[in-house]
Amino acid sequence: MNEDLKANLSGSPRDSDAGAVAENVSAAVSSQFPEPDPELVVNPWDIVLCTSGTLISCENAIVVLIIFHNPSLRAPMFLLIGSLALADLLAGIGLIINFVFAYLLQSEATKLVTIGLIVASFSASVCSLLAITVDRYLSLYYALTYHSERTVTFTYVMLIMLWGTSICLGLLPVMGWNCLRDESTCSVVRPLTKNNAAILSISFLFMFALMLQLYIQICKIVMRHAHQIALQHHFLATSHYVTTQKGVSTLAIILGTFAACWMPFTLYSLIADYTYPSIYTYATLLPATYNSIINPVIYAFRNQEIQKALCLICCGCIPSSLSQRARSPSDV
Repeated sequence: MNEDLKANLSGSPRDSDAGAVAENVSAAVSSQFPEPDPELVVNPWDIVLCTSGTLISCENAIVVLIIFHNPSLRAPMFLLIGSLALADLLAGIGLIINFVFAYLLQSEATKLVTIGLIVASFSASVCSLLAITVDRYLSLYYALTYHSERTVTFTYVMLIMLWGTSICLGLLPVMGWNCLRDESTCSVVRPLTKNNAAILSISFLFMFALMLQLYIQICKIVMRHAHQIALQHHFLATSHYVTTQKGVSTLAIILGTFAACWMPFTLYSLIADYTYPSIYTYATLLPATYNSIINPVIYAFRNQEIQKALCLICCGCIPSSLSQRARSPSDV
């Protein structure tokens, strides 16, 4: 009988109610005071992209400051180089902001603003490269009339068009063309839609084809000019061949670097979507950022006038090797 009494007491409704109340109180306390989140894990690829953005920003900031503070660097060529440096500078800042927002201030608004800045800046960078190619072609094809007021006006028109187009592309995700509400439409770069990424990729391929055609024409003009100079100054055929080969090699390096940096990510964006592993996106996007690191070396620091301005800022003098250096047909 004692055992039956114990069994009845242990299974009484009063005890069951008390246990349920205790569980409810515990759940309420847990909801008011949630357990601390696990330690935030930073993706190493994001660290690499942020480091790349820092290097891009520092390098291109130097070019922007040199062109902005030097009144003699106002020719169309320097305006376009300055546009390229400014676009790459904004791209580097966008990569840094993306890292900060991704781990410190996560929200839909910050995602849209960051991706809009990155799209606009990289679009302006690629468009500036195309504009520089057009300017180089015009400077060789219309050598006698290139240094005219019409060329300056045309340069400003190109700058307005390329920056206007780039800003519009960057505003598309912010204005609603994104995949935040429908993940099935996402591209490899969230929150860009698959259609948005396809338009950007096809536009890049079109501009690359146009640059390739222009550089082929530039090559022909350089070879013709080098041959004419060799005949006028009675140079040896070997000297003419070396000069021409140097010019062609320079153009091949410029175009090859551009294609090697951007082509992997462009093609991957066309064939892949959000279901693909993110490591492929990082692996193809990282070389594209390297193009903004290489651009100042190819287009700015190789330029004789910018070299002089940089030497004046750093040491207050111009080396004799720069002041006596003459421009050759290979300097394209």
